Amino acid sequence: MDIGTVIGLVIAVAAIALGVVFGGNPLALIDVVSIFVVLIGTVGATVICFPLARITKIHTVVMQAIFSSPPDPVEIIKDMVKYAELARREGILSLENMVSDMKDPFIVRGIKMAVDGTDPELIKDIMDTELEALMDRHAAGKGMLDAIAKYAPAYGMIGTLLGLIFMLQSMDDPSAIGPGMAVALITTLYGAMIANLFAGPVGEKLAAKDAEEVLVKTMIIAGVMSIQSGDNPRVVQAKLATFLPPSIRDQVLEEAA
Repeated sequence: MDIGTVIGLVIAVAAIALGVVFGGNPLALIDVVSIFVVLIGTVGATVICFPLARITKIHTVVMQAIFSSPPDPVEIIKDMVKYAELARREGILSLENMVSDMKDPFIVRGIKMAVDGTDPELIKDIMDTELEALMDRHAAGKGMLDAIAKYAPAYGMIGTLLGLIFMLQSMDDPSAIGPGMAVALITTLYGAMIANLFAGPVGEKLAAKDAEEVLVKTMIIAGVMSIQSGDNPRVVQAKLATFLPPSIRDQVLEEAA
């Protein structure tokens, strides 16, 4: 579980809840019609934007932001160096016995192709294509959340306009103007909360995790190609360490030394 995502959501919800509790009557912020307009309208607009098969899997996209965690790049470097040492010492075919111990399926596919003697350019093309497909899937998932973040405030504004229209039709009753205005503004609040409390932040977290995973898989591709070409384990380590920030890179190289 990504504890940072959970903590952030809790803090954001707590901030709004405290504002509601200390600002007035919480029940005044509940309006069934406004909820219907914003939620159903946003869902409808999102369904229009994307294929239905993709929409039905949006819950898995949200779960990835909360529960998934990309592999540790430092651990990936250690594993790749270990495989390079074995290949250097006993030959690349010896890595076939290590496949069952490899944790990342992406590494397994790359090592298997190298062990089978697949052409290096073909190995890189296949792994690059798989990485691009991964990036496309992640972009599609984030796109659904971006759509929700875009359309929720819009439907909040639509609900507000509807409320204002109905309120103006009853101007003969001044006592109804205040409550009517309050209800009209609630829909804007709902849209802003959906966009800025849920869809927007979760989408950005997915983008951050995508960048981390792409970095790790790029390192794996470089490591597999280096092992396949028979590079010295120190060279493999130096190549992969360049992907890390300088502070972590120096630490990894010092530990290796």
